[in-house]
Amino acid sequence: MTEEIIIAGFGGQGVLSMGKILAYSGVMQDKEVSWMPSYGPEMRGGTANVSVIISDERISSPIINEFDTAIILNQQSLDKFEHTVKPGGVLIYDPNGITHEPTRKDINIYKIAATAKAQEMGISKVFNMVVLGGFLKLKPIVAPEFIHKGLEKSLPARHHNLIPQNEEAIEIGKGLIETVQTV
Repeated sequence: MTEEIIIAGFGGQGVLSMGKILAYSGVMQDKEVSWMPSYGPEMRGGTANVSVIISDERISSPIINEFDTAIILNQQSLDKFEHTVKPGGVLIYDPNGITHEPTRKDINIYKIAATAKAQEMGISKVFNMVVLGGFLKLKPIVAPEFIHKGLEKSLPARHHNLIPQNEEAIEIGKGLIETVQTV
């Protein structure tokens, strides 16, 4: 099993954190992992993306141009990365701020209203974990106990009290993912 993922959105949405938690979780599950962030100098409010590869085999290169899954959190990222999903692959997007929905007919498309749910919960910082839950529902590439370990590893010790909220958000996300199109 090898899963090549791009996560993209605005800085401040937890794009890099989501990728880091996924990567640490893969490491804790004894998988081969690559985590490669990319962000502009503007950071918060600018665009950011991270590619994550989780595999049972050695990873030959962290640089990839086509992905099994794209997790898209803003329109600019949808415009930039929709065409990079491999035919038959998965595109997950949060409809908040999306003005032109995905148009490809050769990929599986899902949406998750994570922004609305995080606001409803009153904890906007768990937005990215709601999205991660939706992804893990579709592609359970790491087991829940390793996600817990990934959260412990990636969150500073002073925020470990927030791990239960993050895990709850992941579970909520699993129930929020909606099918738009399957091929």
